[in-house]
Amino acid sequence: MGKQMKMKRRSFVGAVIAMPSVSVFAGTEHAENIGEKYDILVVGGGVSGCVAAIQSARAGAKTLVVESSSQLGGTMTTGGVSNPGIFHAWGKQVIAGIGWELVEKCVREHGDKLPDFSDYKRPHYFLQVRLNEYLYACLAEESALKCGVDLLYYSFPETIKETSNGFEVDISGKSMRKKIFARRIIDCTGNAAAVAMAGYRRLRGKEVQPGTLDFCLYNYELKEIDKDALSAAYSAALESGELKSDELWISINGVLHGHGRNAQHLLNADSSNALMQTDSNIRGRNAFLRLYRFLKRQKGLENIKISNIRAEAGVRETYRIDAEHNITVDEYVSGESYPDALCHSFFPIDLHEKKGVKPRMLKEGVVPSIPLRAMLPKNSKYLIAPGRHIGSDRLANSALRVQASCMAMGQAAAASAVVSLNGDIPIGQADISKIRSLLAENNAILPPLADGA
Repeated sequence: MGKQMKMKRRSFVGAVIAMPSVSVFAGTEHAENIGEKYDILVVGGGVSGCVAAIQSARAGAKTLVVESSSQLGGTMTTGGVSNPGIFHAWGKQVIAGIGWELVEKCVREHGDKLPDFSDYKRPHYFLQVRLNEYLYACLAEESALKCGVDLLYYSFPETIKETSNGFEVDISGKSMRKKIFARRIIDCTGNAAAVAMAGYRRLRGKEVQPGTLDFCLYNYELKEIDKDALSAAYSAALESGELKSDELWISINGVLHGHGRNAQHLLNADSSNALMQTDSNIRGRNAFLRLYRFLKRQKGLENIKISNIRAEAGVRETYRIDAEHNITVDEYVSGESYPDALCHSFFPIDLHEKKGVKPRMLKEGVVPSIPLRAMLPKNSKYLIAPGRHIGSDRLANSALRVQASCMAMGQAAAASAVVSLNGDIPIGQADISKIRSLLAENNAILPPLADGA
């Protein structure tokens, strides 16, 4: 597989453009009749997907990323949550690899500085790395193309049909339709969309965490704001119905202090399908407009300006896969060891609710890990699903869903898929020692295995 010729970027794009929209789907009962074959299809080029694709391609697998938006990076870039964490626990790095490589490169090329990770007794958000998301999107794309990944934006699988040795996938995109065959699929959608298309079970609770349409405000001086008067005006706006109390999870003065970043709470935010995501984006922008107009009427804020408003609302929770092993919150907070552990996760239990969030910190010294089985939908052979939708209960998922952990999962999933391909066996049967060796070759930090593993 490592000796396969990779399709050049120019020829791939040209093939897509030249392909007639009707004949692409014509008569394809067998994989050999499909125009394009891939070792690995990564569905979703977000935080976990772009890392997974780079790991896959570096290991010699012919890799395609299908991404519904205009760029890689997902929540970090399009969603604007450009402070990935947490890579360090208790003063020691626990997540590295390809994700950290991209983060470090972005910090270095933009002339920024990393936090002081040795001072770990500060609040956890001080250990998150502030990035320029615009540069990160460029760097992620550059890295993917450099190792031979084929990228297809504005597209999404329409159907996924499992065969005896992989998947036939119908892809629909902007003025384009395409059918491919993929020997393995890595679902990095965050909603387990490819998992559901392939016929495997997803789990979802009765409620989901609120989302956030991120924005940034500037051109005001905090020292010139009468905090008490602003609070009183805010209370009056709530009373009149102009603003709603559940649309912010911090105080109105806190909004100004943080320049608006990550202040909004958008109840029932969902990105599972176009209708739900459209509704979430519209409601997020409507809530922002009302808040912005309210602020401009307040003394000292008459000239407040908007630095940016994100194109999409960030979503914290939708579906999770029903995995071969679903991580429980007790396993997470105790740092459970697994015989198939592939990477670490590190973040407090961080469940956002209608009234806000109260992080539950881990006990000092505890570093959770993630097993291969938690990324495998039950009974699946050739499909793996790293990222926010990892098999877990709701509380464990509130910590596992964060960006550094998703990067680590994406790399671990890709290494697992590659070892599975090399052995021509289901992903769940792949040799854990070979997976860990491939990860170590690519600078990942490996968690200890359970005793006897």
